[in-house]
Amino acid sequence: MDSDGTRDVRGTQANPVPRPAGPAQVPPRPAHAPAAKPFSSAAAEWLNEERPAAKPGIWRFGYRLPKGARPAERLAPVTVVGMLVPLVVALVLWSLWRQGAVPYQFTLLRLFTPGDWWWGGTIASAKSWQGEEARILYDGVFFAVLVCGMGRLGSWPDTVRHFVGRRTQPARAALALLCALAALSFVFPEALGLGWDPLPVEQPVFALVALVSGGYDLFRSPLFVNALYAVMALLVVWPFAKVGGWWPYVKERLAARRNPAAAAGTAAERPLAQWPELRDAGQYEAAELLTGEVAGGRMNDVDCARVRRAWTAGLPDFRDTVLRQGGAAWTHPSGARDLPRRTARHDLLAGQVRIGRWVAAERTPVTYHDAGAALGPDVLGTSLLAVGPSGSGKTRTLLEPLTEALALQALTGACAVVAVSSPGSGPLGADSAFDVIVRIGDPSSVHDLDPYAESDDPDEAAAILAEALVGDLDTVSGQGATTALAQLLGPYRTAHGRFPTLPELRELLEGEPAALAALREAVAGDEVMRRELEARVRQTGTPGDPGRALADRLALLSRPVFAEFFGGGGDAHRTFSLRAVAHHPLRVRIDLPERGHEEAARLITRLVLAQFHTVVRERRGHFACLVLDDATGTVTDGSVRRLQRLRSQNAGVVLALRTVGDVPEALHGPLYGAVGCRMAFAGVTTWDGSRFAQSWGTEWVETTEVAKHTVFADQPMTRAIHALRKLVTGKAVTTDAVTVRQVERERWSASRLAHEVPPGHAVLSLTSVRGEHAPPLLVDLRG
Repeated sequence: MDSDGTRDVRGTQANPVPRPAGPAQVPPRPAHAPAAKPFSSAAAEWLNEERPAAKPGIWRFGYRLPKGARPAERLAPVTVVGMLVPLVVALVLWSLWRQGAVPYQFTLLRLFTPGDWWWGGTIASAKSWQGEEARILYDGVFFAVLVCGMGRLGSWPDTVRHFVGRRTQPARAALALLCALAALSFVFPEALGLGWDPLPVEQPVFALVALVSGGYDLFRSPLFVNALYAVMALLVVWPFAKVGGWWPYVKERLAARRNPAAAAGTAAERPLAQWPELRDAGQYEAAELLTGEVAGGRMNDVDCARVRRAWTAGLPDFRDTVLRQGGAAWTHPSGARDLPRRTARHDLLAGQVRIGRWVAAERTPVTYHDAGAALGPDVLGTSLLAVGPSGSGKTRTLLEPLTEALALQALTGACAVVAVSSPGSGPLGADSAFDVIVRIGDPSSVHDLDPYAESDDPDEAAAILAEALVGDLDTVSGQGATTALAQLLGPYRTAHGRFPTLPELRELLEGEPAALAALREAVAGDEVMRRELEARVRQTGTPGDPGRALADRLALLSRPVFAEFFGGGGDAHRTFSLRAVAHHPLRVRIDLPERGHEEAARLITRLVLAQFHTVVRERRGHFACLVLDDATGTVTDGSVRRLQRLRSQNAGVVLALRTVGDVPEALHGPLYGAVGCRMAFAGVTTWDGSRFAQSWGTEWVETTEVAKHTVFADQPMTRAIHALRKLVTGKAVTTDAVTVRQVERERWSASRLAHEVPPGHAVLSLTSVRGEHAPPLLVDLRG
């Protein structure tokens, strides 16, 4: 771009970005645009709106869990009962123990203590002080076991977490402190001036010390006694300190005293419109400037998302750039900071576009009930297949919003989009929403398409062309076609420093003597290239030679309407290479030729798809997506294999088909397995629906069957009553037999997809790049 570098994205200097097709500076959004937080203080409200984590495909902006999916705030009755029953049992057992009414109560005590501690013929009657202390210790051990058993078997942990653990500080710490004081009052009532009997904690500990030390001499030391009391108090208080989170809270308060500025930001959580992440990192000047820009209406959602992405990416000189340019920092190389017009709802902070509303059907999970349906790079990275007949709304309700969203995300530097419009259906989006527009076959087109994707490797260029030209033919080997092309492209590039134009390549493939002789003469000094060319010459015209099929397909692009394209127009058009999307967040649209060139349009679409698969293998920091308005004839064995690799390459493809029949039958299964997102629109046939049903599989559902059986009475009186009842009601006396069982059923059957999906709806299943799944659910594309 003709800029001073202040508006260039990272890594663009080595590969210049083509000039935008529309005006370089896009004015602020007009008043008629939908409300999407334009240049106004409403951007602060948009930033501050909650975006909770949600399942794949849920519109996160302002999302709230439905009531049925929210965690219960009240304890379940079974939890309360589970807490009280062990408590009652424990109290009864302790009462029986105190009265000595437990069978064989002192067996263990007599077993583990010397016999001379007890009077003979009595049950645990102490003869010496050791016996008395052992009896006290024995009671304490039983009490400890009883408390541990009650806590283990009961619902006490759940109750404590409910009433104490879920509270915020300092209320959590204070409530735990009150509980600790209550426990201490039962352990040391005399120390607190209370009159009830203490729990058997203090005396058993003293008894244990006396038995271990062999007497009471240690208790003459006040220091030892006080230390023992302190240890017992700490042991009693420790569980409450852990539940109340005392230690983390103390560390937090100490850190707050050392850093009052950070404490102020932590105590009152700052909204996103005040850029808290910058303040936490010490970038107070940049945060204050951006806060003022947002509040003053000088930043929109694109600006906010772009600056946040620059901060997350750790771009150098962040502070200086923000202080110098404010909300216009890191503007897209085109100079645009928004689209002239929006037709869908977008949330650039979450990277989502809303396409409809999930219908609250019987099998729909509660979390999806009436929630917004949204798509973003997190699911598009697994690629999407959309199937629906003409008029079902694929372009209007899916492809256009998706293209618009990707174009907006490109303005933030997070995405590069290539949209291929099918002939006769109109372009995907307005011209001003794209940086590069290639109109194949239109003399007014500013840009041309490089058929070799700016490659300098003959083998790579040959593989791209072979996939585009004969990838859909079963009679031609893909490897053989690649080799035949490489045997010509390599020598030609060595001789002329460039790859041949498509007409020149066609002549070489057809074995034109003059063209081959000229090329042979040009590479006469290069033995390696000469051998390559001679091998191609020997194969020309032989049975199984792929050159004839390649030349026939190239003839489709050698028509007069394409004479000035694919490198044949000289300086009439600026050649655009799809490889640019690997280096820049570009917005590209390719318009295929109008009706009358259907086969050429399919060939060009395969060429774009093959080039896209090749260029996205290069490392980059942004997501790349290819949107095909009509993928008929595009899906080949090679393209299906490459689709599976896009997830790890931070890229995705959106394929739209009128019917699965436009794909070779042998590729139906591999195609549905290669894409992570599948969408069936209203009006699909049962044949197409069967493919979706197979890919979505089955699930276990609970069914209830009610069978009515006639009651036959044995007693005369009962038979008379039944006869009278049948005479009055006209129905025999029956009884219901209810059967509940688990059965395995298809998630969506082919018949349901063909006949039960209403107009304006679709069934959509999603898979995110992290492996999260959303089952096939009904989406209202009008909501």
